[in-house]
Amino acid sequence: MQTIIDETVGIARHLTLNRPRQRNAISLPMVDELLQKLTEAEAASQTRVLVLRGAEHNFCAGGDIGDMLTAQQNASDGDTDAFYHLNRRFGELLERVNSSSLVVIAVLEGAVMGGGFGLACSADIAIADHSCRFALPETRLGLPPAQIAPFVVARVGLSQARRLALGGTTLKAREALDIGLIHQLLDSSTTLEAALQGHLDNINACAPGALATTKYLLLQAAQIADKYALSHLLDDAAKHFSNAIQGSEGREGARAFMEKRAPEWQH
Repeated sequence: MQTIIDETVGIARHLTLNRPRQRNAISLPMVDELLQKLTEAEAASQTRVLVLRGAEHNFCAGGDIGDMLTAQQNASDGDTDAFYHLNRRFGELLERVNSSSLVVIAVLEGAVMGGGFGLACSADIAIADHSCRFALPETRLGLPPAQIAPFVVARVGLSQARRLALGGTTLKAREALDIGLIHQLLDSSTTLEAALQGHLDNINACAPGALATTKYLLLQAAQIADKYALSHLLDDAAKHFSNAIQGSEGREGARAFMEKRAPEWQH
C-alpha cells in the first residue's frame, strides 16, 4: 500500500497519509516520501498550496512503533545514534513543512497526536471537524516531544504548550480552536470540504511570488528578538516589496485592478 496518496488539483497538491490501520502513524518511509513530494510540489510552477490530511477520517496518531523497535535493535547492535537519527529525521520534515514556500493547509479529523500534532502546528492553516482529538502523549510514554515542542510553542504559546506537553492532556476540537491550535472548526466532513475549497479559492486570488515572500517575512518576523533586528527585517521587507511591485506579478496585479478583472494567475 502507498504510504502517501498524491493528487494535484489546480493550484493544490493534496497529500494524504495512507496507513489507516495504524491511524496514519508516520513511519520513516512515509517521512521520506513526504519530503520527496514536498520538494516536487515546490518545484512545480503551478502549485501554490500543499494540503495535508489523513486517510479514513484520522489525521495522524503519531510515530510508528515499528520504527522504534528497529531503532532499539540497531542500538542493541551498537548504533548509539539510532534513536537520535530516527527522531531528527521527523524534525527535518516539520522544518521543511514549516518553512515551505507553499501555503500548507492541514485538514484534520480524528486522531491528531504526537507527531501528527506537530505536523498540524507546522501548517499555515489548520481546519478541523468535531471528531478531532488532540494530544501530546509522549511524556506518558517516558519521552519528551523533542522535535514537536518548538512548533507547538510557536502555534499556541509557551503557557498552553506547557499545559499540553507536561500533562499529556487530550483536547477536544472546540478547545483546540479556543487556544489557537486550529483556525476553523467545522460541523461535518461536508462542511470541512467546503471550508477547504474556500481557502483554496482565497489563495488562488493571491500571486504565487507574493505568497512565498509573505510567508518568508512572517517567519522571519517571528524570530525578531529586539528592535534593532526588527529594523533590519523591515529594511529587508522593503526591498522585497520594491522587487515585487516592480516585478511581473506586481505589474499584472496593478493592471488587473485598473481593468477590473481577475489577474492572470487566478484560474
